Amino acid sequence: MSLQGSSQNGRQTRRRTTATKPPKKKSPMRRFLWIVGILVFLIIAGAGCGFIGATMSDLPEVANVKPAASSQIYDVHGNLITTVHATENRLPVKLSQVPKDLQNAFIATEDNRFYSHHGVDPIGIMRAIWVNIAHDGVAEGGSTITQQLARNAFLTQDRTLKRKIMEAMLAIRIEQYYTKQEILEMYLNQIYFGQGAYGVQAAAHVYFGKNVQDLDLAQSAMLAGLPQSPNYYSPLTNYKAGKARQAVVLGQMVKYDYIDQATADKAKDEDLGLREKSEAAHSDNNASYFIDYVISEIAEKYGDDAVYKDGLKIYTTIDMKAQDAAVQAMHNLPNFYTDDKGLTQPQGALIAINPHNGYIVAMVGGRGDDSFNRAVLAERQPGSAFKPFVYLAAIQDGMTPGTVMDDKKIEFNGWSPKNYEGTYSGQMTLRYALQHSVNTIAVQLADAVGMRKVLNLASSLGITTLDDSKDNNLAAALGGLTNGVKPIDMAVAYGTLANGGVKVKPVAITKIVDRNGQVVEENSTEEQRVVDPKYAYVIINMLESVMSGGTGGGASIGRPAAGKTGTTDESKDAWFVGYTPDLVAAVWMGDDYGIETLDGITGGTVPAVIWRDFMSQALNAMEIPASDFTVPPGAASIANQGYAPVAPKVDPKAKDKDKDKKDAKDKDDATVESTDNSAESSSDSDSSKSGSGSSRSSGGGASKSGKSE
Repeated sequence: MSLQGSSQNGRQTRRRTTATKPPKKKSPMRRFLWIVGILVFLIIAGAGCGFIGATMSDLPEVANVKPAASSQIYDVHGNLITTVHATENRLPVKLSQVPKDLQNAFIATEDNRFYSHHGVDPIGIMRAIWVNIAHDGVAEGGSTITQQLARNAFLTQDRTLKRKIMEAMLAIRIEQYYTKQEILEMYLNQIYFGQGAYGVQAAAHVYFGKNVQDLDLAQSAMLAGLPQSPNYYSPLTNYKAGKARQAVVLGQMVKYDYIDQATADKAKDEDLGLREKSEAAHSDNNASYFIDYVISEIAEKYGDDAVYKDGLKIYTTIDMKAQDAAVQAMHNLPNFYTDDKGLTQPQGALIAINPHNGYIVAMVGGRGDDSFNRAVLAERQPGSAFKPFVYLAAIQDGMTPGTVMDDKKIEFNGWSPKNYEGTYSGQMTLRYALQHSVNTIAVQLADAVGMRKVLNLASSLGITTLDDSKDNNLAAALGGLTNGVKPIDMAVAYGTLANGGVKVKPVAITKIVDRNGQVVEENSTEEQRVVDPKYAYVIINMLESVMSGGTGGGASIGRPAAGKTGTTDESKDAWFVGYTPDLVAAVWMGDDYGIETLDGITGGTVPAVIWRDFMSQALNAMEIPASDFTVPPGAASIANQGYAPVAPKVDPKAKDKDKDKKDAKDKDDATVESTDNSAESSSDSDSSKSGSGSSRSSGGGASKSGKSE
């Protein structure tokens, strides 16, 4: 046999062997898993298609913009206060009237691929996901301008999967129905810019007092940065943040070649030409500051459109009878001068809270000629109004109102706090010292219990602005703080005492109902015990003495009440904070810039008179009967001490100085009544902002005078 034949026979043999090999059997388990997998896929795909189909059937017609509904705000009794109109301050303009710089600024910032996508931008979404992962949070959004238009014009602000899918589908439909120019025009007329301004034309008027076509690059970049957070970036209320956002927008314009770096740098340095005075929203309403506060709270939670477009019914805590009394009482503010922004100085603030449920019943954030709400935003030195926290810490440490201390010259590492009149009266009880706001006693108490304990106590009561490291010095015992305090915080802290040591979170909104009658949110009382009721009552009792025979005499209202005055160095800030068993109010007045003196006005004069007038009218109007503070078990034996103080030494020269000061004040008709009705002590003038600490207090340098009310 030949070699070739052998080879062929071998191949045939192998083929026969292969052909006769039995087939491999499939595993029953594998077949089962395949079947289950296919079924699951079909179920998911079917459900997804059904969901998408149902979602598509719910899509609104893009040819008709969803009509916006006005929101209504009610007081605590269910009476309508004001209606917030969606159509308010919107002036539509053609795209041809919008400067190219403004168009480019929005595109560069919000949707740089606007002209190339078809409503939804997968590349932009992936980039946003990557950036957010890199920043471990939400640092960038993936919504296109078209999606934003779909959400703002046709949908609600609900953060649900269905709404996001509807937004994307609607964006695609919009792109099919409108041109890019039409979409951009609708978007620029739809977007909210803060200060009640919808659309670029209204925003140009509100911020710059001009038509949109007259905006320059710097102004265009500022407006383009606002929609991300209009309340925060508004240059009228937060100029620093607004400028930082403007720089981001200009950087995006450089990145996408709309302008060069030199042009961007020039725009950053240009004056924005902001309107000196913008129109306050709801300026014709006595509750304008409160209304803006409520709108801001809702906008922070649900977006600005929720207020201006979703037709909400907003039920609040304000009592308009109390509010009217607050506005009327603030007319006691004197008029010293008009600043370069056209505002009358000094300004003032008043906020009143029900200490039992936290309801804000009245709020005045200024004279009504601007939108800055000093009642909740201003941080000012409290002066001696901070002293009750020092005395409370001492009471908790075992002292009593009858504890005797020596009013004498003291020194801590070179710092020597002084009483206002520069004299010392020797031994006195703690009740008398607080009653007449003696500085040396307050500092000795803080040194004895430790300033850290005082700061922790003040923080637990409701003071939110303390600096844990910088405020840990003895000057803080006299109200010399790094950041100052907010009127609302002082009201909460004193209200905690009025409420027997239970702190209640302040509330402005009780309930929100949408246009369909569904409750969006309903608030309940949030409370926390922070002080033993026994010790809270002891301080109440001591502060009653302040009003019955001390520096707070000018605030007396003829019913049980407790309170404290406060005046800072050179009379730059003056306070009166006080309460009855059912209502607490904080009153502040001062120059907006913390520079000008109040010309001798102290907390026991004008602020005390404002507090007195407000409380007298409000309590009567709200039909709150007079009542005594509740005395907890074991409190009376501690509180009823110190009523017969060790007789202090009296300097006859100090009396003469007091008389001379009073005679000088009587020349001013605006403050005659305040001064005559006040039992203000000349020792009631507060501390400087710094002072050396003792071995139990840290930090701080020597003050100018160490004097305090």
